[in-house]
Amino acid sequence: MFSKVAAVAVLGTMGASAYAQQPIVIKFSHVVAQDTPKGLAAEFFAKRAGELTKGKVKVEVYANSTLYKDKEEVEALQVGAVQMLAPSLAKFGPLGAKEFEVFDLPYIFDDYKDLHAVTQGKVGQELMAKLEPRGIKGLAFWDNGFKVFSANNPMKKPEDLKGKKFRIQSSKVLEEQMRALGALPQALAFSEVYQALQTGVVDGQENPYSNIYTQKMHEVQKNITETNHGYLGYAVIVNKKFWDGLPADVRGQLDQAMKEATDYANSIAKKKNDEDKKAIIASGKTEVYVPTAAERLAFKKALVPVHKKMESRIGADIIKQVYEATGFDPSKL
Repeated sequence: MFSKVAAVAVLGTMGASAYAQQPIVIKFSHVVAQDTPKGLAAEFFAKRAGELTKGKVKVEVYANSTLYKDKEEVEALQVGAVQMLAPSLAKFGPLGAKEFEVFDLPYIFDDYKDLHAVTQGKVGQELMAKLEPRGIKGLAFWDNGFKVFSANNPMKKPEDLKGKKFRIQSSKVLEEQMRALGALPQALAFSEVYQALQTGVVDGQENPYSNIYTQKMHEVQKNITETNHGYLGYAVIVNKKFWDGLPADVRGQLDQAMKEATDYANSIAKKKNDEDKKAIIASGKTEVYVPTAAERLAFKKALVPVHKKMESRIGADIIKQVYEATGFDPSKL
């Protein structure tokens, strides 16, 4: 499976150790389309890295799983085959950093204000620090957006998902989320979702509007319900050995480029999702349904018990810290 990773690992580690040979090359691999919030932010970072380092660093961005699928990319980073990734936060649980799975909990964030209280605060810093023993340096959290459900049947209440096969990322929390709705979770790589929907391998899926539109999922799904039930975001990470081996001035310039790219990523995330929602509606291929307050509350009541069920896996302490940061109290539903 990872022969390709091994084959290029030596090349991937040369950037830091042989930085006298200009430019230093950073391979930045990701699995979504170039015109998504993550794809646009990666290109922005590449441009600013080149400008701020005055050409000492060249960031090569590989979008849409052209180098590695989402099941392969973290190992590719750890062995040095690529230097930088922006995997979804669900990827860190299987690495042993199960606390990151707090981001997968349904309805733990009501909006971006709640979310940023965590990602841009003490909790976010503590989570990133947990990656370092695994050879990974966390640089930033990038937003994508809040997830909606798509399927070929209307979904106005939780019971409408019962018995349906739903694609999820590989995540124990997301498995439990789908089971709470009576649905059948199916873990698939992001690059395989369109075909799985088209051929009926799965009945539906969950993603923000930008991922649905750019991957043309709306063309093979008749219904979307805007539940905004879960958050999909990314952690920009780098191979720690590579990063620590960079000249200090270059590392500082890249830190600045990443700060600017993060501000850009988070500013365009909601805008891009709103635009792509409009494009999906305009296509006429999918009906978008916005639940009433009562209908949304019914989904929330069905899904929030997942928090308690996942305490032993994620950690009661980290869930409590998130509640405290956002002011969420599940007992008041």
